[in-house]
Amino acid sequence: MARFLCLWRRNPVAPWPTDPVEGSKLLEMIIACADNLMKKGEVKEFGLFLDGKSGYAIDEGDSATTFEHASMFMPYIETEVHEIIPFEKGKEIMRAVMKAQAEAAMK
Repeated sequence: MARFLCLWRRNPVAPWPTDPVEGSKLLEMIIACADNLMKKGEVKEFGLFLDGKSGYAIDEGDSATTFEHASMFMPYIETEVHEIIPFEKGKEIMRAVMKAQAEAAMK
């Protein structure tokens, strides 16, 4: 199962409500969506950074599902998604690449 690091930040040009009551309703809707994704187990972790307007999520599943999750929060939240390669698999790939490069250099 693939894992994805989703870096998110508040979109400053989104049509944010200027009325505090409406802004609070929007925030509660966004929080409820994130809670639901975690309860379903599709988002394994969700956190905020100290600036109060950005954070991260760890998704598990396929790329289409992660795309759906990121799209749910548009236009209010912008998301940058990176697929995570586990360390053990990354070591294996990098060693194979370095070996192939060394062999090619000897020819």
